[in-house]
Amino acid sequence: MSNNLFDLTGKIALVTGASRGIGAAIAKLLAQQGAHVLVSSRKIEGCRAKADHIVQAGGRADPVPCHIGNLDEIQHVFAGIRERFGRLDILVNNAATNPYFGHILDTDPSAVDKTIEVNIRGYFFMSVEAGRLMRQQGGGAIVNIASINALQPGVGQGIYSITKAAVVNMTKAFAKECAQFNIRVNALLPGLTKTKFAGALFSHEEVYKAAIDHIPMHRHAEPEEMAGTVLYLVSEASSYTTGECVVVDGGLTSCGGI
Repeated sequence: MSNNLFDLTGKIALVTGASRGIGAAIAKLLAQQGAHVLVSSRKIEGCRAKADHIVQAGGRADPVPCHIGNLDEIQHVFAGIRERFGRLDILVNNAATNPYFGHILDTDPSAVDKTIEVNIRGYFFMSVEAGRLMRQQGGGAIVNIASINALQPGVGQGIYSITKAAVVNMTKAFAKECAQFNIRVNALLPGLTKTKFAGALFSHEEVYKAAIDHIPMHRHAEPEEMAGTVLYLVSEASSYTTGECVVVDGGLTSCGGI
């Protein structure tokens, strides 16, 4: 075990949804700690821009475009990882979608399909492909980015909250079955974080104010405040931690705010 428990030198890390927001902050921090980061999102332009930023800062990164709702694209990405690196040490499932904000009874079937396709099916098959590679090499770490909506559904976010609850159980299922292969699987449950993805919450002043009023720290989080927990979960510092779902929400859930 390294003297620096957070040292990721020599590790290959794939971060999805990494072109902006929480994913970008995670990719940046893992690279700063020595990992070679594969920056993934749907569009190559966003991947390349973030990868270039990491490289310019002295890190190692490559753009890897992938729509995780498409199994063919997932398999293509992992074929490339096997060919180029022969291993994958870290997977961060962060890419997600939330196409509908409104009353649950008015949810369009297409929004349900899309949300399940990315948030459940995508996470599942990304984890399967990463897990198979990690099993061959003797271990690895997977972190799923869920949400505190997994614990208590957000108003107007019904199907999104349902899929995030599924991610929590998925995390525990993979952790239980993959521990024998030295694969650790954990989840981060962020609270209110200032990202473009959460724009609907920030654009509704009354909704935003109501949320802030219930948070003991009385503020939202910045994406960088989520990255540190992920670093812990993929590093040697958490070598005996698996199946855990870590809530980072300014005290909202632990202090009875929801």
